[in-house]
Amino acid sequence: MDRVLRVLVVDDSAYVRKVVKQMLSRSPFIEVVGVARDGQEALEMAEQLSPDVVTCDLIMPVMDGVAFVRAQMQRRPLPIVIVSIANDGSEMALTALDAGAVDFVQKPTALATEKIFEVSDELIEKVKAAASVPMSRLHPVLTGEPASEIAALDGPRAGLIDLIVLGISTGGPQALKYMIPQLPADFPVPLVMVMHMPVGYTEMYAQRLNEIARLEVAEAREGDEIRAGLVLLAPAGRHLTLRRTSTGRVVAHLDARPFDALHRPSVDVLFQSAAEIFRDRTLGVVMTGMGVDGKQGAAWIKSQGGMVFTEAEASCVVYGMPRAVVEGGLSDRTVPLELMAKAILEVI
Repeated sequence: MDRVLRVLVVDDSAYVRKVVKQMLSRSPFIEVVGVARDGQEALEMAEQLSPDVVTCDLIMPVMDGVAFVRAQMQRRPLPIVIVSIANDGSEMALTALDAGAVDFVQKPTALATEKIFEVSDELIEKVKAAASVPMSRLHPVLTGEPASEIAALDGPRAGLIDLIVLGISTGGPQALKYMIPQLPADFPVPLVMVMHMPVGYTEMYAQRLNEIARLEVAEAREGDEIRAGLVLLAPAGRHLTLRRTSTGRVVAHLDARPFDALHRPSVDVLFQSAAEIFRDRTLGVVMTGMGVDGKQGAAWIKSQGGMVFTEAEASCVVYGMPRAVVEGGLSDRTVPLELMAKAILEVI
């Protein structure tokens, strides 16, 4: 990074404002240029200071975090990272993402302890990533038009896919709300997904996605059968793998292991598991997100003769995970978000 990022910190707690400022100041590439006590004050300071990124609490007096995101996006889109306690604000956090916030960091519940510094590296990383997001991609969620009218094209691989596995991170909640509703009710193969989210968010997110999708969407539970018409989302904090039962069914298995994975759940872990069972009949899809999770998993799918799609840079909020797959020579096709549902339908 060749410039110092100007950050505005918004929180109604003086202690949290102080701690967040200290955490961000650990990076020589971040300068906290102001702190605000509520959304209304944040709007005024954002206009005065023109920050590169805003970190924002959700539950605040006068104007809460969701109202601030909506108001700021109308005035002048800015990258906003939500910093929240899941138990108190998980629904609000998802609403803030729908309104245009880039990402969120889970604040430890024990605020008066050193535990809050445990999220320092994550916060710095997400603030830096948010600063690189093009302003044109900061907008409220728009649900994609149903894709039932899209005719699946005949091709060399059409009809040869029995499972789709998908990995996504930063920008994922918005992207999936656009793409999943486009898939038709008679979608003929199962879809299993990993999205990097803090514990406490995935169940509610799956419920919200289920409300707007024509497929059934649910947070995965131990033993759930992998079947057509069902979209399963890995629960935050546990890896999702697939296993075949003695009766031949393929079911979900949840586990904290492997412990050395950078993310839990991990895209790599899911992809490898899928490739081992479905082999060349697996389609892996790697979409917007930070880091390289999914690259090793894509290599597993390719090694078994399966296919891998990546989201195009032009539509990614953060072109990290797809870039790693593309640069590794593992992507069969690069597809913008608005055409991803169509591309998937073409091969099933």
